[in-house]
Amino acid sequence: MIRRSLIGAGLTLALALTLSACSEREPQAGDQPEVLNFSILATENSTSLDAFWRPILDDMEKEIGIPVKPFYGSNYTALIEALRFGQTDVGWFSNLSGLEAVRRADAEVFARTFDPSGEDGYRSVVITGANSGLTIEDVLKCDGTLDFGIGDAKSTSGTLAPMTYLFAPKAIEPERCFAQVRAANHQANLFAVANGVLDVATNNSTAIRLQTERDVDNRANGQPTVSDKVKVIWESPKLPEDPIVWRKNLDPVVKEKVRQFFLTYGKGEGPEAERQRKLLAAISIGGFLPADASHLLPVREMEATEALINAQNSRDQAEITKAQAALDSVRAEREALDARAGEAPLAPVAPAAK
Repeated sequence: MIRRSLIGAGLTLALALTLSACSEREPQAGDQPEVLNFSILATENSTSLDAFWRPILDDMEKEIGIPVKPFYGSNYTALIEALRFGQTDVGWFSNLSGLEAVRRADAEVFARTFDPSGEDGYRSVVITGANSGLTIEDVLKCDGTLDFGIGDAKSTSGTLAPMTYLFAPKAIEPERCFAQVRAANHQANLFAVANGVLDVATNNSTAIRLQTERDVDNRANGQPTVSDKVKVIWESPKLPEDPIVWRKNLDPVVKEKVRQFFLTYGKGEGPEAERQRKLLAAISIGGFLPADASHLLPVREMEATEALINAQNSRDQAEITKAQAALDSVRAEREALDARAGEAPLAPVAPAAK
């Protein structure tokens, strides 16, 4: 378990209490909102996010005929709690936070993003300073000399993937491995490594590519850039793209309008479609495809794999048996889905070394 600050825990608790107090009743099925509140995952600060998302939300507002208001949570838990208490209606989530929203906030997955490059999926990465000389082997020495940046607790690429694929198989608990562990979003961790505040941090391939694209002008002018100051020293297997979710009891008429907006946005030919694709490309989204709960199966398998590895490390046979059964169940569900889709099954994660 990664230690979180008491301040962060207090803010999360305060937010939950505030949302609970503000919601006098649970949203009822068929309620048509006067305003559609759209939550956006906090991959970077809200000011820069709003610059990219506001034109897209304006387009959504025109399409569905209801004012659309953005909700930028300071962390994924804030987004989940806002959806749970009916303060938001639809949102862009990470896979892990989306799974938590389904479990705790009665949410449904109805769409998912795809990458503008055409590659379906992205990767969790570990970065360090470009001139640091550090390798992933140095990071895994766990000698307590390095300052480490990890993602939000509900971040797929910032926390779950590196825990599942890098640390848990080697029985490593980051808080016992590093001099300091700091949790932040991808942009904050990227800048912290680039500026030498952190020795190493988690991130993802999308955030790195976006920063590289944004650095083009500075690089052309001969100025030092953030992306030039970091290097990737580890990457995960491919991860599924992000889900778009809504609260299950959102008015069906509104649901259909929202669905049609996402599934048609940036599609087709002509200047309007090209304008929409340009807006999406600025946030590394190529468009949206229909999706359902099965989209979250890979992340459920990652979650179950990490639980099994942790049980193996504890040497508690009862916990190992329980975790293995849970993993087998999810894996069977995912393999059945892959078989129907004609896809090759993913290779299982190696168990922890004894």
